[in-house]
Amino acid sequence: MTTKTPERTALTRAAEHAFAWLDGLEERSVAATASLQDLRARLGRPLADHGLPARQVIDELVEDTAGGLLGSQGGRFFGWVIGGGVPSAIAADWLTSVWDQNAGIYACGPAASVTEEVAAGWLKDLFGLPAQTSVGFVTGTQMAHATCLAAARHAVLRERGWDVERQGLAGSPQIRILANAERHGSVDRAVRFMGLGSDNLVALAADDGGVAPETLEVALAASSAPTIVVLQAGELNRASFDPFEVLAPMARAAGAWTHVDGAFGLWARTSPAHRDLARGLELCDSWTTDAHKYLNVPYDSGLAFVRDADAHRSAMTLATSYLPAGGAARDQIDWNPEFSRRARGFAIYAALRELGRTGVAELVERTCRHAKALTEGLGALPGAQLVATSGLNQGLVRFVSPKTGATQADHDRRTDEVIAAINASGEALFGGVTYRGRRCMRVSVCNWRTTEADVARAVDAARAALAAQLVDSVN
Repeated sequence: MTTKTPERTALTRAAEHAFAWLDGLEERSVAATASLQDLRARLGRPLADHGLPARQVIDELVEDTAGGLLGSQGGRFFGWVIGGGVPSAIAADWLTSVWDQNAGIYACGPAASVTEEVAAGWLKDLFGLPAQTSVGFVTGTQMAHATCLAAARHAVLRERGWDVERQGLAGSPQIRILANAERHGSVDRAVRFMGLGSDNLVALAADDGGVAPETLEVALAASSAPTIVVLQAGELNRASFDPFEVLAPMARAAGAWTHVDGAFGLWARTSPAHRDLARGLELCDSWTTDAHKYLNVPYDSGLAFVRDADAHRSAMTLATSYLPAGGAARDQIDWNPEFSRRARGFAIYAALRELGRTGVAELVERTCRHAKALTEGLGALPGAQLVATSGLNQGLVRFVSPKTGATQADHDRRTDEVIAAINASGEALFGGVTYRGRRCMRVSVCNWRTTEADVARAVDAARAALAAQLVDSVN
């Protein structure tokens, strides 16, 4: 007979709560229903002098957080590019916590190191990246940018005879960063983190086709400073792609390093139907993506890829007398900025094995179909305007004010009101964005659970919100 240890009791209870959460996704509100005050009142107990039984702690944690959790694990969450969790990835993530391996070096977690090594090889193959590319498993694209820009910083200054890891940035040649003007804000943060300075960011004008070759040509010719070019695979709102096959050779010819933000767009490379969106991407020098987006593994799971493994390792590695060198094994500390960290490779490895090549491709293609159907269905509603669809998984819709002589400000306000009404219904969740001066509702689909029924339910929720808002405006 198995003894019910505190660990077994707590884990069993957590599993029961987890199944209840997953089983209730269809009925539960997608948006949070508890207020900030509610959550602070429930969770903000004084810390007791004496501890509690583990089961009680888990039960009360679930009770006190009720209504304060978004339904992002479900199929009707469209507010940001957030995936769910495929079954094997969730289970592997649980095991990751139980195994509790420090994935800093091989000696601390041999299986964690080898799992990352194997998963990295599979990912490089799926994305069609150069075989020599090194890979860092990080928290998300934010730290993937920092990792890749650290490698880029090393490489472009190395070409000028400057060892930035030894000499620092003070007195070094000044680096400039030429970046797509519609880049994600995480690029700017990474530039700051790396000490490169936001004043050294030069915005490259972009249209629906990304940065034009002539735009990059003029920018490259404007200075002989060490240069990093930042391009996009999947712009935030329309999922547009820069023309890598033209821009990357131009940058290389000018001695510049080309970095790609592929937080979700890099996954287009896994799909025969969409890989042409990222033609020439393999010609660049570094790439980022998130596994917790399209691969649908639990947070946190970002990836940094660097063609120049020597630059990557030089920017990251650490050697001390108490850390045994891995030798032939892969020491993870050589490829990411963290020291002690979670073994992120297990969940990625599990998800890739569960899905396989065709499963990953089918997931991308299915969610893209749903995104198109959802965006077009919303845009066809009375009082709505379709602003943009995309070749991938994003879209934009705007809601117009019924007022006579309505201004752009009225349309902006109407858009935000409709978004709020949809979210308040609990039927679906969307986010708002200011896109080229206009407020829009942003549609993002990358969850493996999303179905045609979820799409129809979200459109119905928008229809009901529009009808209610029309009544309010007339009254």
